[in-house]
Amino acid sequence: MGRVRSAWAAPMLSALLLVLFLGAWQLAVRDTSPTAGMDPEYAKLMGAAANTGKSAIPTPVDVFHKMIGAVTDPFYDHGPNDKGLGIQLGYSLARVLLGFTLAAIVAIPAGFVIGMSPVIGAALNPFIQVLKPVSPLAWMPIALYTIKDSNKSAIFVIFICSVWPMLVNTAFGVAGVRREWLNVAQTLEVGAWRRAIFVILPAAAPTIFTGMRISIGIAWLVIVAAEMLVGGTGIGYFVWNQWNNLSLADILLGILLIGLVGMALDRLLGLCASAVTWRE
Repeated sequence: MGRVRSAWAAPMLSALLLVLFLGAWQLAVRDTSPTAGMDPEYAKLMGAAANTGKSAIPTPVDVFHKMIGAVTDPFYDHGPNDKGLGIQLGYSLARVLLGFTLAAIVAIPAGFVIGMSPVIGAALNPFIQVLKPVSPLAWMPIALYTIKDSNKSAIFVIFICSVWPMLVNTAFGVAGVRREWLNVAQTLEVGAWRRAIFVILPAAAPTIFTGMRISIGIAWLVIVAAEMLVGGTGIGYFVWNQWNNLSLADILLGILLIGLVGMALDRLLGLCASAVTWRE
């Protein structure tokens, strides 16, 4: 019984916190004047909301109604600036997964080389330390100028931001493989390729998946900002376009969906990492 109570304690506490948050939100915005405390010029922009006699900030019920509408018809297409959230999320996920996959193809083998060779690792370390802290969005102007395609530029930015966590974690995991296992493989005269695949890779896999998990989170975060810059399609563009339409309920719905999809991606890679650790 004690274990059952412990298993239910966290979900019940989460549900209670959610109810309290939604209740506080509902009470906070129920009687708020839409233009109270605003700059006069900004208040003019919000005039449409002010004329309705309601708060400019939507209530949880407003967001829920928007969510119902989005779920019932997520794939409608009424033109460039009016597409369903299913289409917008599909564009964003496609860019993230493509950029993430390309980064994995480059970063994991490179991390193996760096982890297995201290000399190469020391030689490349200055370049990694200089490039790793650069914001991925700083590459967007260069990508737009050279690639001349907003969609491919966004994928390139996802590639850049995904490379470094996977590269560093792979190198760390490979370098941290227990020396005893490598000595046994050397004693048995195991070739370099077989040693990398059957000894080093299984041992470093949990650390590699940790890097992939970090990368996918950063990639999903960056794609929203990138799509706000390049426009066209995607969940980031949807949020920015709804701001131009002064539809705060749609913005909050977009934020909620961004969080839910990000959690799902993180959970998926977390399950993969757990499976690898369990097999080990």
